[in-house]
Amino acid sequence: MSAGKPVVVGVDGSESASTAVVWAARTAAGRKVPLVLVSVVHVPPYYYSEPYLARGYSDDLKNEGRAHLDSAEVLARSVAEDLGPLEVETKLHEGRIADILLQYSADATMIVLGSRGLGEFTGALLGSVTRAVASHSTAPVAVVRGRTLDGRPPAQGPVVVGVDGSEVSEAAVAVAFAEASARGASLVAVNVWSDVSVQPSLGATASDPHWSGIQAAEEAVLSERLAGWLERYPDVNVQRVVSRDRPVRVLSEYSEQAQLLVVGSHGRGGFKGMVLGSTSNALMNTADCPVLIVRPPARD
Repeated sequence: MSAGKPVVVGVDGSESASTAVVWAARTAAGRKVPLVLVSVVHVPPYYYSEPYLARGYSDDLKNEGRAHLDSAEVLARSVAEDLGPLEVETKLHEGRIADILLQYSADATMIVLGSRGLGEFTGALLGSVTRAVASHSTAPVAVVRGRTLDGRPPAQGPVVVGVDGSEVSEAAVAVAFAEASARGASLVAVNVWSDVSVQPSLGATASDPHWSGIQAAEEAVLSERLAGWLERYPDVNVQRVVSRDRPVRVLSEYSEQAQLLVVGSHGRGGFKGMVLGSTSNALMNTADCPVLIVRPPARD
């Protein structure tokens, strides 16, 4: 077993978290790194007005958390049976789930979460914990969502990455190549260069010199961003797509056939200091496959 950084997955007993465990186990086994299952119990402050109640409530939550971890470990090992040995570790903490997972992110290959779950994971579209971790994690964050077969996320299809020439996008490309190589998958690199749909009647046709010039420039940007990675990962077959459309719409369409969608936390149109851009935020709610959010590299 490699001594590489672990894949860390949040466990809370929900169906969404179980799907995330399946995906995380496959990923860890494929990368030959450990899998760490994390469950966190949180006792609200008002319980401590009666210490006896707080202790009893905490004990009940811990017992429930251990049961969730035991079930998740059995599931993870069953998933990894055909993929080789998998080192699995379970961790039970008391505190706030987002804070604990962010601590793990400092030394993890990635953090894996379901799109929603029980307790603090619950949300109308995207769980509050998932959003908080995706916004601030040091490591990439995988939000496991979209289509499943018998409770398992897709294991076939390409890895799709959004490319826009930004620093964050460069980090996403690096992760996407590594994921495609580890999964034995092809890579679809998508550069969508316009958020505005312009009607052909206004002169914005494919043959229009203004738009065709931008198209050619964006094709050059994509080639430049991929060049070094093509040499580093000769085993990865790459398809290039340059499109004038809305990024969310194009990437959502590709997610319908993909096994993983990789995007930067925000792109070249995002404000400096933005934690999640509109595209990554929308895809965490709409993509039909797991979404891997990659934040920019830390600066000294």
